Amino acid sequence: MNEYLILWDWGEFAMRWLHIVTGIAWIGSSFYFIALDLGLRRDVPLPPRANGEEWQVHGGGFYHIQKYMVAPEKMPEHLTWFKWESYATWLSGFGMLFFVYYMGADLYLVDVNVMDITGTVAIGISLVSIVVAWLVYDLICKSRFGDNNTRLMILLYMMLVAMAWGYVHVFSGRAAFLHLGAITATIMSANVFLVIIPNQKIVVADLIAGRTPDPKYGKIAKQRSTHNNYLTLPVLFLMISNHYPMAFATQYNWIIASLVFLMGVSIRHYFNSRHARAGNPLWTWAVTAALFGAIVALSMLPDEGAEPALSSLSPRQQRLLDAPQFAEVYDTVQGNCVMCHAAEPYVDGVYQTPRGVLLETEAQVAMQAQNIYLWAGRSHAMPPGNYNFMEPEQRRVIIDWFEGESAL
Repeated sequence: MNEYLILWDWGEFAMRWLHIVTGIAWIGSSFYFIALDLGLRRDVPLPPRANGEEWQVHGGGFYHIQKYMVAPEKMPEHLTWFKWESYATWLSGFGMLFFVYYMGADLYLVDVNVMDITGTVAIGISLVSIVVAWLVYDLICKSRFGDNNTRLMILLYMMLVAMAWGYVHVFSGRAAFLHLGAITATIMSANVFLVIIPNQKIVVADLIAGRTPDPKYGKIAKQRSTHNNYLTLPVLFLMISNHYPMAFATQYNWIIASLVFLMGVSIRHYFNSRHARAGNPLWTWAVTAALFGAIVALSMLPDEGAEPALSSLSPRQQRLLDAPQFAEVYDTVQGNCVMCHAAEPYVDGVYQTPRGVLLETEAQVAMQAQNIYLWAGRSHAMPPGNYNFMEPEQRRVIIDWFEGESAL
């Protein structure tokens, strides 16, 4: 059982690493092509059908890049399609969602003080909400309402705010932020898989067959690509937010998430303007700083949330609490961990409990049993640097306690 748990933890690590690697590949290529497209020069002599060109230098060589809105006079035999970066990022991200939040639903997905639901129900809500969000987004984009891109973007932002509010009233704060990121990433990847690439393939097929492509396909792909452009930075914020409880574990977390999307717009507007040689809108950084300041201020407001109660424990967590060794484990945690993992930490330099993990009450210790076992029992990750000299015998008590219940 416990060897399986450790192997599972390594599987989660591997999936997280894969997600980071594929995400770098996708976001890197996306940022490059946005900068390239906006920076194309059109005030120079161009070949027939060319829409712009750019000279670049990198790696000791020079690159001469030309863009064709439709196609050159003769289609090249080989085309490089930038799509697998997107697909692999989404698949690895869903793998992370499965490994961490679905398999650990009672710990990471469900917070009974927010909504008292089972892990199975929470997983169902997660899956349905992700699918429905894409379907609604896609239908709106394809409707007449979506013909006006400014109007469409405002509506989409209002939808994201509504989802932020809804998620923090269903899931734990950490899971709510993660799901906002998952929905946004799903929209971005589905745009590539279901809209942008299929439309480009239609255009290529028409050109090979000697037909004139319908310009609507390029217009649709451009709209979805613009959405992806402005959603990238908020997704990154939401994906790393699980390490920062001051963002997700506060009373106004849904407002914080909503402001993050506005920061993404202001930052991208600056870089888009610079790439397009359309000025130097430094005001966007003032707006971004103001938004970030508002986020920090919201995170510092008092939170009157309820503490976990004994009734919130799962059957397995209740057995751990009732185990004969629990009293000794609880004393060990109080002597070595609670100085940081408290509502008001009293260690210099620690202003909020790390990762939102509270260990003050018996219920909180039982709820975090698996993490205590992995971080302070089977490994020496906690306490950091063993600064308060936690004894090997104390770690052994934690191991025996957790493994003893697991063997039942």
